[in-house]
Order: sequence, then C-alpha cells, then structure tokens
Amino acid sequence: MAPLTDFYQLTMAYGHWRAGRHRLPAAAELFFRRGPFRGAFALGAGLAEGLRCLRAFRFSAADVAYLRSVLPSTTEDAFFDYLATLDASEVPFLQVKGPLLVVQLLETMLLCLVNYASLVATNAARFRLLAGPDMKLMEIGLRRAQGPDGALSASKYSYIGGFDCTSNVLAGKLYGIPVRGTIAHSFIMSFTSLEEVQPRELLPLAGGEPVDLPALAKSLLQWVCELLQTPPEKTNRGELAAFVSYAISFPHDFQGLLDTYCVRRSGLPNFCAVALALHQLGYRAIGVRLDSGDLAQQSKEIRKVLRACGAHFQVPWFETIPIAVSNDISEQSLEEFSREGSEIDMIGVGTNLVTCPLQPSLGCVYKLVEVNGSPCMKLTEDEEKMTIPGTKTIYRLYDVAGHPFMDLMALEEEPLPSAGQELAIRVLGRLGETSKVVPTTVEPLHRTYFRDGQVCEPLPSLPEVRSHAQVSLSLLSPAHRRLHEPQPYPVAVTERLHNLLTELRQATQ
Repeated sequence: MAPLTDFYQLTMAYGHWRAGRHRLPAAAELFFRRGPFRGAFALGAGLAEGLRCLRAFRFSAADVAYLRSVLPSTTEDAFFDYLATLDASEVPFLQVKGPLLVVQLLETMLLCLVNYASLVATNAARFRLLAGPDMKLMEIGLRRAQGPDGALSASKYSYIGGFDCTSNVLAGKLYGIPVRGTIAHSFIMSFTSLEEVQPRELLPLAGGEPVDLPALAKSLLQWVCELLQTPPEKTNRGELAAFVSYAISFPHDFQGLLDTYCVRRSGLPNFCAVALALHQLGYRAIGVRLDSGDLAQQSKEIRKVLRACGAHFQVPWFETIPIAVSNDISEQSLEEFSREGSEIDMIGVGTNLVTCPLQPSLGCVYKLVEVNGSPCMKLTEDEEKMTIPGTKTIYRLYDVAGHPFMDLMALEEEPLPSAGQELAIRVLGRLGETSKVVPTTVEPLHRTYFRDGQVCEPLPSLPEVRSHAQVSLSLLSPAHRRLHEPQPYPVAVTERLHNLLTELRQATQ
C-alpha cells in the first residue's frame, strides 16, 4: 500500500532525504474543518483499514523500480535504497508521530481511507436518526456505487452508521454483515402463466402428502378477489405464477414484490392468495415490497387489506406482515414518511446513501503540527484554514445530563483536566474571548493503537464498532443530534495552547 500516495509526497520525501531531515521526529494530525451535511456530528471511520495499511507499509522491489522510472533522473540511487528499507514502525494513528519523511508519505493514504468511510458512515447515521430505532434499514447501493471498492466500503460503513443489512453478497462474506434480498421485477416478468411453474408441489411443514401449490393459490385467489371486490380476470397470471414458483423454492422466505403491474388489482391479491396457500401448509410469508408510487399512502392501503384478509380468513399474523419499500429513498423521503404517517417496516436505500449526493466529500485534511520538537502551524488569511500548532491531547467534556458539550484540545504536556474543575478555554471561532466551563465528566479521546510497527491493542469487531457508534450518537444532546439547523458543537483550546498559537502567529507576522 505504500505507493497509494500522491506524486508530490515522493518529491517532498526526496527533498527531506536530500537535506538530511528525513529522520527528524515529527507529528501530524488528521481532521476536518466542518461537520458534514451541515450537521453538528460526524462518525470517524476507516481507522482499522488505516492500521492494516500501516502494518503493511513497505515499498517492494517492484514499487521501487516503478518509482525509479517516474522520478526525475537526477534522483540519487541511495534514495531508492532508503525507500526499500522504509517502514512505519513509529506511527500511532490519526495523531501521527514518526520520522518526518514517513509522516509525510502517510498523508494521502490515510486521507483516502478515512474520508469516504467517515462520510458514508455519517450519512448512514443520519438515515438511522430519521428512521428511528425500530425501522429496519437495508443498504442496496451496490449497482449505484463508485465501482466495486466504493460499493464494499459503502456496505461496511453504512452498517457501522446504523443500517441492519445489505444486498451486497461479497460484503456479507468479507465483513459478516447480514445479507438480504428476494426477487426483482425481472423475475416476475419472466413468467406468463401458471403452466410454467415447475415443480408444482410443496410438502406441508408438518409432513404429509405434497400439495399442488399453483392450484391451491388459484382457488384462493377467487376468494381474495371477492373480499377485495377486484375482478379476478384483472390479476396478472404471470405474476401469480412467479409468486407461486418463488414460494415453492423458498416457503419460509416468501416476499411479494407488488408493483410490477398494478398493486391494488394484481400484486396484492396475488400475494394474499399465495400467502394464504402457504399458511394452509404451515408456512408464513415474510413480507411485501413496494418500489414505486406514493409509498407512504400505499403502505397504509396495503396494511388495511392485510388486516381485512387476516380477519376474514382467520389468520391473525397476516395483519403484521412487514411492508418494505425502496425507490430512490432519500432523507426527504423519510421525513415525508414521518410527516404523513405510514405502515412501513423496512426501507431499502441505495443511491442517496452510497453516493452521498448532499456532500460528495468530507474534506479531511492532514497537517504537520510539530517538527524536531518545535511546534509549527499553517498561517493564512483565511482563519478557518489556520492550523493549531503542537502535539495535542483531545478531551471530550460532558454535562450533568451525560451529554458531550465540547471537545477540548490541550498540549500533550498539560495535566489532565479534572471533572468538576473550572476550566478557562477559548472556543475556535471566538478565540478573542475566554470562557469558563465546568465538566461533570472528562473523557480522553486519543488511544495508541500502533507502535513499533505493530498494532498494539486489539481492534474491535465490526458489530462492536457499530454498537459503539450508536451509543455515541445516543449520547448527543437533541440540539446537536438534529439534522436541520443543529446547534454547532464547540471545539476549544486551553489557555496555554492559545498562548502558543498567539506567539507563533506574532512571530510569523
């Protein structure tokens, strides 16, 4: 993974090496300047991938040969010999410490691994917050993602952000994410009549003689259409055949896709007939799905029909059959479902999850903060792009209700702030004024995961990361968690760090 970098990282690396500065101790920090999607929070993701890449950070003989062919011909041979021996043996993650040349070379790789991962995890968390804790959310973005790598990342990090399952089989295999999926319109459209159904028989769950399921479903369809006051001849027999064929193949996992032709006149009657036939043999259908139209309104109409069928045919579980929806679902869609009310139990989200159209990039940056023991900073006319100098420790401050209300940056050598102690701080964006805060709880955020070329602490599993993310989101105050016009989450510096920043600014000017 060492060549996963921008070309200028290598030209700078040669500059450091040529000047004899490549082994100077250095520190850099990876961060973002603005919360994504105009929100007040972000989920950090991609950290485990970064650690795996650090562990494998080497330039192979083939890598070095390629670099010889693209770097200027004046590059000394000894530099390539040095690259062949290079590793990342002194680098913790996100706050990165090590030899200057190594710290510089890691920039692009770490940004590549963290930027999209954090963005899509945060996007998924927003969908979860809008949907509520009980709604099932399924990631279905494989065919819309930016290539196979983007699709796998989207499946993995949307699961961390709060989605329950994915349609992506490879993501399920690689990461252990639950996979789901039943049928598409193409399966239904491939049938034209019940005569095409093979095999035709299904054994009752409790045992006994096999039953001709197409014949049973066809007879029950007459009763269903009479109840729904729908002419039987308006139902599509190819659709009925597709439902029956799928039910015979998966009697425990039958779900009907209702909108291939007409939901009310065909999809719903055909589904009810097949589901009732399965019921007579001891099986339960697992749900219906809609992929077009007014999803909220249709879900309410479908629920009404399912309740009527359940009561009429004395099948109590019918009224609780889950209703799933898809069709270019966005944040706005979920807000409309909530505003209008619906009977939806499961939502599939694809394009608007994996492509993050509301904000295509998180905008993480990676900046040097210290070289050879001396703090350094980027000073520009745009104050937002000014960096905070020095190697730092980050603390999260909590209020009496248990909500985090501020993140505080302190110089690494400063003492740990104490809970209940009054702290003099300067909030970024308002550095000209001192504020006083008294945290109820203080949580150090930095942990060392990589030291001496090895991961030095066990990495949590994907379900553990997902659980931690959801707990962290639940701790946010409603003012910071809301998605529209949230209260900005403040980040502050200690007085000592502010003094250092002021001194460096004045010295530069």
